Amino acid sequence: MTSIPHPQLKSPFFSKNAITHMKQRFFRPGAMPDPKHTGSAQLDNKFGGPWFTLSLKGICKTMANDLPYALPPDPNTKKPSFAVPDKACDTHFHIFGPPDRFPYSETRRYTPPGAPIEHYRNVQKLTGLTRAIAVQPTAHGMDNSAILHAVNQSDGNMRAVIRFNDKTTDADLEALHDAGARGARFSLMSDRPGSSEMIANAIPRIEKLGWSLVLHVETDHFIDNESFIRSIPVPTVIDHMARCPPADGLEHPAFKLLIDLLKDDRFWVKICSVDKISATRQACVENGIPFSDVIPLGQAVIDAAPDRTIWGTDWPHGNTFNPGQIPNEGDLLDLLAAIAGEKEKLHKILVDNPDRLYFS
Repeated sequence: MTSIPHPQLKSPFFSKNAITHMKQRFFRPGAMPDPKHTGSAQLDNKFGGPWFTLSLKGICKTMANDLPYALPPDPNTKKPSFAVPDKACDTHFHIFGPPDRFPYSETRRYTPPGAPIEHYRNVQKLTGLTRAIAVQPTAHGMDNSAILHAVNQSDGNMRAVIRFNDKTTDADLEALHDAGARGARFSLMSDRPGSSEMIANAIPRIEKLGWSLVLHVETDHFIDNESFIRSIPVPTVIDHMARCPPADGLEHPAFKLLIDLLKDDRFWVKICSVDKISATRQACVENGIPFSDVIPLGQAVIDAAPDRTIWGTDWPHGNTFNPGQIPNEGDLLDLLAAIAGEKEKLHKILVDNPDRLYFS
């Protein structure tokens, strides 16, 4: 097989015989999670292999468009070291496909592996997370069908954070609300669509529905748009702690802005995607918890707004391309417990706060 060039990726995973390597490592028929691994699940073969479906059509399209092909999540979900409370909520996970039923957007930046709701349910069983918020990924564009399908099967234990634009009618939004949508996500970032004007146009519609806004920002855009962000009238969740780098500690201007915003009851913060902001980027560490450099940032936001801090796994960790950087959900829960420190704070973050924001 000839080599498939991926100029955006330097990992050897995407060099020689990339597709063969992927099939052998992640998509081999009958491949099962490691039975020696604590909390392993025995899954059926219903979806083209027990964990992740791989569309040959999708691979060909990826090759043709030179899009990077993201890695799947860790199939060996660990049980956290503490008893997760009843109604604990993962406020940030994604559904990808299956692509033969829910096709990916032609304008996506990368191609994710199929990660349908059936796979996420096994994560819930092993971790004890019973509630969840399905967040619309960019790979599915404005088609929210995959996450609404997940919400529809949840017996009332899931809600959706959707994406919409000026082509979305008021009737469409009402239908989305009836289907379980309780928030909308917009970005102020350099690598994806979004602007303050776009968000400003959407805010009256979000407010009318009683939804919250999830604002996905990176540090420079966060600072540049401070005046606009302060003017937002609806409950606003600052996603991923504004992607502030732990290396700069609590003194980063964007983190100072985040802490200042949290003095206002309109603003919430989500501890999520720690693997993307951590300087270590290594998911496995000996005798410790991965991504521990994020702990001081997490502690600071909890201290600033203990009643408006939520948490998410970011499963299945899309847009990750290097082996060794995929986090395990059990480790992420243990990291959150280390950040929270106290059982009462942990209960607020996992149960009380998401219940108030999304289920009340």
